[in-house]
Amino acid sequence: MVLETLNPMHYNITSLVADTMPVATVPIIILMCFLFLIWNHEETSSIPGPGYCMGIGPLISHGRFLWMGVGNACNYYNKTYGEFVRVWISGEETFIISK
Repeated sequence: MVLETLNPMHYNITSLVADTMPVATVPIIILMCFLFLIWNHEETSSIPGPGYCMGIGPLISHGRFLWMGVGNACNYYNKTYGEFVRVWISGEETFIISK
């Protein structure tokens, strides 16, 4: 009798979940998608440079400056994007101007 009550197959788990659960999750998923779109939205800039892309762009830009050094990273961005470039260093938007 004790083993019967401890057996997890004895209980029907699906009967414990309310039928309204899937109906309640739809608005939550829609709200999460809406918040994700707002968070991901960026205004387009006329200044060339790596994209923001949910915060990954600044991480890559900062990592490149740490890995390559300031001089080599500036040369890389100038060759890639031109004389006036927008990058992120330590989370701050930074402009590289060179010729």
